[in-house]
Amino acid sequence: MAQTVSENENWTTVIKPRTGLFEVNLKEIWDYRDLLTLFVKRDITVQYKQTVLGPLWWLIQPALTVIMYMVVFGGIAGIPTDGVPQPLFYLAGVCMWQYFADCLTKTSNTFVSNAGIFGKVYFPRLIMPLSNVTSNLVRFGIQFGLFVIVYIYYAIIGLAPSPNWYFLLFPLLVVMMAGLALGFGIIISSLTTKYRDLQILFSFIVQLWMYATPIVYPLSQAAGKRVLGMNLGTIMCLNPVTPVIETFKYGALGAGEFIGWGWLAYSFIIMIVMLGLGVLIFNKVQKSFMDTV
Repeated sequence: MAQTVSENENWTTVIKPRTGLFEVNLKEIWDYRDLLTLFVKRDITVQYKQTVLGPLWWLIQPALTVIMYMVVFGGIAGIPTDGVPQPLFYLAGVCMWQYFADCLTKTSNTFVSNAGIFGKVYFPRLIMPLSNVTSNLVRFGIQFGLFVIVYIYYAIIGLAPSPNWYFLLFPLLVVMMAGLALGFGIIISSLTTKYRDLQILFSFIVQLWMYATPIVYPLSQAAGKRVLGMNLGTIMCLNPVTPVIETFKYGALGAGEFIGWGWLAYSFIIMIVMLGLGVLIFNKVQKSFMDTV
């Protein structure tokens, strides 16, 4: 006689289909927080596991980049830095941009680079892009430490600019950079499962995106110029990353003028929209991406 399953039997995990494209099971993600921690540790250790200098590359890369900017843009091109010492000005932009670009690039490869893991075991797929954003936060913290050291040096010799209270927005600005990178990255990752050409195109777009953001030049240089009948500064502020970086520079360095709460709100709204659109496309694609990846 066959035994029947007890009605009082408790299951530890129940896998069920999603009920909506916008559904994000935060409780499930929290339950897999240990896995998220493991992925973060993996991303940090694997990147420089067999290198001589290891994590020191996280300091060497921005330092060499700043030196190149000082020679090319500050020396040859003669682009001003709003009275801020060039190393501080460039390093402020490089740290913020590098965090955004790294999160964006890694998140945009989520499905393709992790297809082997996704095909073998179940876990919330959003764990992977979240681990990219979190692990890059460690790198950003180290590079921001370099910025603080350079700032202290200029403070000792009496050339450091004066920060203002807008610097208190720094945690919010980092969250906005992470949210923008996560939203755009998830969308691109979902599309590249079927159209691999987008990976090549997107890597090129990220490079151009940097020059459309005031990293190596102050936004004040574009404020009075016009392109297609529009103020170039306004056009550049349509880039949602611009208000975030300009606010950070103004708060930390006191350079230029505060870009305005309206533009910050614009960037925040774009972040929310991109995250919502990213979750929608992500939930739709993850159901069948193993058939096309």
